[in-house]
Amino acid sequence: MNAFGFNSTDAQPQLLEQLTPTATGHDLLIKIDAIAVNPVDTKVIASMTEILNTPRIVGWDATGTVIAIGEDTVLFKVGDKVFYAGDITRPGCYASHQLVDERIAGIAPSTLTPEQAAAMPLTSITAWEALFSRLKITEQHDAGKNILIIGGAGGVGSIAIQLAKKIAKLNVIATASHTASIEWCKKMGADKIINHQGDLAHQYRAQGMRDPDYILCLNNTDQHFAAMADLIAPQGMICSIVGSQQKQDLDKLKSKSAGFVWEFMFTRPMFKTYDLIAQHHLLNNIAKLLDEGQIISTLTKSLGPMNAENIQKAHQQLLSGTTIGKLALTVVT
Repeated sequence: MNAFGFNSTDAQPQLLEQLTPTATGHDLLIKIDAIAVNPVDTKVIASMTEILNTPRIVGWDATGTVIAIGEDTVLFKVGDKVFYAGDITRPGCYASHQLVDERIAGIAPSTLTPEQAAAMPLTSITAWEALFSRLKITEQHDAGKNILIIGGAGGVGSIAIQLAKKIAKLNVIATASHTASIEWCKKMGADKIINHQGDLAHQYRAQGMRDPDYILCLNNTDQHFAAMADLIAPQGMICSIVGSQQKQDLDKLKSKSAGFVWEFMFTRPMFKTYDLIAQHHLLNNIAKLLDEGQIISTLTKSLGPMNAENIQKAHQQLLSGTTIGKLALTVVT
């Protein structure tokens, strides 16, 4: 098999030739058709404080075909088309082949191109878990409530807006700061848009809306914590996916009996939680929604075949902080 690996923060992607791994246990061996890139890819590379003797293969968004299965596999068979985000503790998808636990893979949507499908797993898992597992939103109890999504035009925001609007039936207020990102958030289904570069609380309340019952922070927790604590409705909930570099005063939430919770989509595979298979069911639900046209792929650009040059282009785009939706690459073997 071929793969691209990194051995230091500032290294170029290296083309690697390795033995194709063998599927055992619950593993599927996937021949990859397309991958998508995510900020986590560049963050993992940036965390390499020492030069690695063995380059690390990153990447956690892919779609492909099952070509072998482990002896304990029960959810898939050879020939199935799958999509998945994978496990951050294992080799990633910048490769022609990859092993992935069947319990965190789903049947790929049949109506999308490989690039469109590859754009969906990581962000869909993150958004779904944030909304329905961490914030515990249900349509039955929460339809018509307000959710503020900070950073609505990125990969997670793009699918979170759709799920919050179409599945949870919430009123969605998203933040965006440029004309293109504002239009994108509207396309995804946001009811109102405010600019996260300004005074967030003032802009929100200037719209005459009641304070948000839920806040999903996808952009700079430290920058927005004070505004989130101010805005959140009594007994509301805040969820963030962005780590904090500063100490925050959680007492600001006490008088409102409001809560704060983290979402990290790799938690289940990292810790082999009892409900690991939940990500399999989640991805199958996402595929069904995509195939039925209830939600759409958030792919905005295909960068061509996976090679060192295109990987670097993708990473530079991510690091610019201006990416709308998702970027994908095809895998040619």
